[in-house]
Amino acid sequence: MLTDLWPLFGLTVTTERLQLRLPREQELAALAELAGAGVHHPHERPFLTPWTDGTPADRARAVLQGHWHALASWRADAWGLRLGVFHDDQPLGLVNLGARDFAVVREVTTWSWLGLAYQGKGFGTEARAGLLTLAFDHLGATAARSEVFRDNHASQAVSRKLGYERDGISVDARQGEALVSDRLRLTAAGWRSRPRPAAAVTGLDACRSWFIP
Repeated sequence: MLTDLWPLFGLTVTTERLQLRLPREQELAALAELAGAGVHHPHERPFLTPWTDGTPADRARAVLQGHWHALASWRADAWGLRLGVFHDDQPLGLVNLGARDFAVVREVTTWSWLGLAYQGKGFGTEARAGLLTLAFDHLGATAARSEVFRDNHASQAVSRKLGYERDGISVDARQGEALVSDRLRLTAAGWRSRPRPAAAVTGLDACRSWFIP
């Protein structure tokens, strides 16, 4: 079975309304089409890498290529877990939990996108909480980091709800423009000190060594 060869396909995070898991082929195609239809309004530019520029087909192919690259380049010392977000088997978007040298550093980063129709309904907060449950409560992370543009109000709001604190700024170049992001950080102690959406993790034992060799 596929899960015997690639046990990450057996890993699932379940929240009150959502399932986070690696999408299968047709589910990945549906997620790509969802991204093609739009993940933010035309006047917004929430991502440093401008993968949402171009045509709907360009955006869809970017999702496919990014997902395949993350799977093909997986190493225990540098990984990015891209999980589809599903509600009653309906794809809503994609979330990513990433780390480098996690066995030593014990810090993770996150990013996500949801289809426009599913934004503003609390799904983003719930999905991020599911990722953080995996990171803090099951993998032993000591901190989660995020970098967010200051005008990305939705992502900023999710981080505030979950207890992230400011940790400075970063400045990046995008197409000849200097862009300032807030660096945000959530410690394991901060995560455990406040109420958060419940989440359950299954299938981790078979692939734990993929995260922590």
